[in-house]
Amino acid sequence: MAVNVTINGVERSIDTDPETPLLWVLRDELKMTGTKFGCGIAQCGACTVHLDGYPTRSCQTYLSDVEGASITTIEGVEGKAAEAVRAAWRELDVPQCGYCQSGQILAATALLTETPKPSDEDIDAAMDGNVCRCATYVRIRAAIHRAAETMEG
Repeated sequence: MAVNVTINGVERSIDTDPETPLLWVLRDELKMTGTKFGCGIAQCGACTVHLDGYPTRSCQTYLSDVEGASITTIEGVEGKAAEAVRAAWRELDVPQCGYCQSGQILAATALLTETPKPSDEDIDAAMDGNVCRCATYVRIRAAIHRAAETMEG
């Protein structure tokens, strides 16, 4: 049974087991490898995608759960918030190993889309559960504030 979903603005009909986690559909079926496998239990955030604009862990979201939905991956995220986040990430040299960064960027983009001038508490709440093995949390927070300033100006 095919599942119809829009991924990065492209309507797709995916004919694979509907109980396959979205993460593996993206990586194995569609060859979109920007979304990373981290823990497999939705606790680390490396697999974060936007599901109808909301950050969602793709390792525990099944293909059958996204019928008719709109998915945005790191390869397709765009808009004012995404551009500001990417620029701030580069400016402040946020990533070290980079493994978690697609999930971090998608979470930060969703935050700034909803809350253009977040407080530290807003950032902590939005980014909670996005684990960075290199512990660049201070740079991540600074980059989110920088992105908010860019969006404002």
